[in-house]
Amino acid sequence: MKDNPVNVIIETPKGYSSKYVWDKVLDAFKLKKMLPEGMVFPYNFGFIPETKADDGDPADVLVLMEESSFPGCHVEARIIGVVKGSQKEKNENKYVDNPRIIAVASESRLFRNIQSIDELDEKFLDEIEHFFISYLETEGKIFKPSGRGGIKSAVQLISKYKL
Repeated sequence: MKDNPVNVIIETPKGYSSKYVWDKVLDAFKLKKMLPEGMVFPYNFGFIPETKADDGDPADVLVLMEESSFPGCHVEARIIGVVKGSQKEKNENKYVDNPRIIAVASESRLFRNIQSIDELDEKFLDEIEHFFISYLETEGKIFKPSGRGGIKSAVQLISKYKL
């Protein structure tokens, strides 16, 4: 995977408080929920097609780029790492691995020189983790970050999730 490019389908754009998801049955994007007042997605959030993570959904990807995209937009991105974590659904007793792949849009000007998650500021990564903790809490779910991994770790996860 030269430069680790992946195709990402954006579900929820940067700056949106509306959470969209791809519905396979409807063959369309649908509104899943509205985030609390003042809470928005910090960057474009989507999935890697033809993957299935441990939670049963396609692999999650947070795409760093300066502009907001739109639901359904195809973005070519370069993998830079992963925020590892597990998630517990409401009314469930067990945690399931649910990492967030971190990538940079191939066309990004602001993030183009970032080659690895290690180059991102620690506070920046803490804020990304806090967003996922808070966002999932609004759904009665618990997200527990368990570390971060580099490109190799992220690419291994994607390979594991390929259908």
